[in-house]
Amino acid sequence: MTPLIEKNGFILVGHDPIDYDHDEFVMLLSRLNTADNNDFPALFQELFEHTEQHFERENRLMEQSAFPAQTEHKGEHLRVLGEFKQFKKRVDKGMIAFGRSFARERLPQWFELHVTTMDSALAAHLNTQSQG
Repeated sequence: MTPLIEKNGFILVGHDPIDYDHDEFVMLLSRLNTADNNDFPALFQELFEHTEQHFERENRLMEQSAFPAQTEHKGEHLRVLGEFKQFKKRVDKGMIAFGRSFARERLPQWFELHVTTMDSALAAHLNTQSQG
């Protein structure tokens, strides 16, 4: 089975803590994609919790570094977590197909766009600061 997100160059933003979180996200999403219906709810929960923590780490980095676009970036995090919670409620009720659809059709496209735009801008900002 082809992974939902190919692990190629796009995913690296050049800031190790962010790149580590992205690797973890891709790995969990891949496991979720191949999970059977019995394992799916627990893995969906694990991906949700990872995403919350991953966003919290990015939010702290943005605050500590006075990232100029943090309002938009944090807003995007809140929007995605809100969407995630809606699908999680359905998965928790046994509606696995809704969770699979979210994991296959929404998360990969959102993730690739988010990494190549918002996260790469954050990493560039952080890397500029660490050189200064």
